[in-house]
Amino acid sequence: MTATGRRIEKEPNQPRPFLPSRLSRLALRAAAAWIVCSLLSGCWDRLEIEERAMVLGIGIDTETHEISGQDENITHVGEAFPKPKTDPIRLTAQIAVPGRIPLGPSDAGGGSQPGQKPIWVLEVVGHTMDDAIMNLQQKMADRLFWGHLRVIVISKELAKQGLANINDYLRRNTEVRRTTWIAISEGKASDLMGLTPQLERLPPLYLLNTMEHAVQMGKLPNIFAGRFWSAGSSKGTDPFLPYIKLLEAENIEIAGLAYFRADKLVGTTEPLEIAGFMGIKGLSPGGYGVVVHIPDSETTVMYQATHRKSRTKVEIRDGKPVMKLRIHTEGNLSEKSSEQVELDAYIIGQIERQINENGAKEYRNLIRKTQQRGSDIFGFGEYVRAKRPGYWASEVRTKERWEELYRTLEIELEVSNSIRRVGSKTT
Repeated sequence: MTATGRRIEKEPNQPRPFLPSRLSRLALRAAAAWIVCSLLSGCWDRLEIEERAMVLGIGIDTETHEISGQDENITHVGEAFPKPKTDPIRLTAQIAVPGRIPLGPSDAGGGSQPGQKPIWVLEVVGHTMDDAIMNLQQKMADRLFWGHLRVIVISKELAKQGLANINDYLRRNTEVRRTTWIAISEGKASDLMGLTPQLERLPPLYLLNTMEHAVQMGKLPNIFAGRFWSAGSSKGTDPFLPYIKLLEAENIEIAGLAYFRADKLVGTTEPLEIAGFMGIKGLSPGGYGVVVHIPDSETTVMYQATHRKSRTKVEIRDGKPVMKLRIHTEGNLSEKSSEQVELDAYIIGQIERQINENGAKEYRNLIRKTQQRGSDIFGFGEYVRAKRPGYWASEVRTKERWEELYRTLEIELEVSNSIRRVGSKTT
């Protein structure tokens, strides 16, 4: 009791603060020391750039048993590990030579002596892709590094046989980037690996820039390795790749698109048919021009497409899918062959109608060509699968079934275009 008569209540027992034992303090210190040591250990798994054999480009061709004289026994020997029964392939690799790579405009040879090439080209033979790579590694002093691989060229002859083994190896290799370009060559892929271009110091960059700049100018769809593999795995789309050919020892040309059914090449397009494909897909910018004859006249004009738009709808009629396409292009008239015809509103209207008629024919011919091969490179099957999932689940289900339906798929086209500019001349 206090002097005032108030009763003093005892405070409840407070919990004692936790004091770690001596063993716990030692464990905490050891853990902190381990963390600090792991952070201060540096690049324990480093690999110097001079110790890597950087592969910049590869070419893959067919090889017959009769002329195969470079078949090393790296992965097979005798009866214990017999050779695969598959036909061998020839792999041509472009290896960067450290110290010879040009570093800038003022560096003529990257520190190398005159006459020394910055790229070392090697050829090996193997029964599979991995077998060929192991044979290549056997000839190299440094470990092969695929992180800088930019271009893969495959011969048309090999692509017709199928790319299952090549795709399997490249997709399993974690160093291969999905932005690497894959192209199909008309002739031997090894010939393109030996290019000596005048506009580029490195041959792989010449191939790479040719395709990348074509994409920027609207002359080629952006179809690098990752998208090619994704289309091959899709149930309603078939893959395609750029189709290139060697014109001279120092020059190549984008000759069209190489389209596949599953993993096998089944056909190629003409260069101008690339514009038809991009029009159906609505890909911009427009990079192709066509010659248009003015009706009732011998005068021609050059129509240069600048923009493309397309819209695709799916309908089910009599138990079968019907694709309705609306394709619109915008462009300019960049050239006129004669001054006898004045480009007034009536003539421009005639030119637009002529472009519509010719464009519709070109679109139908391209679609018909792919239908004959059963290769749906436009992805119409994905539209059916997305917009009519019930029909897909009951009538299609598999990619093989869709390839059969695509051969007889009915497609309705509505084509239009607008001429925005007719050009002007200085006086």
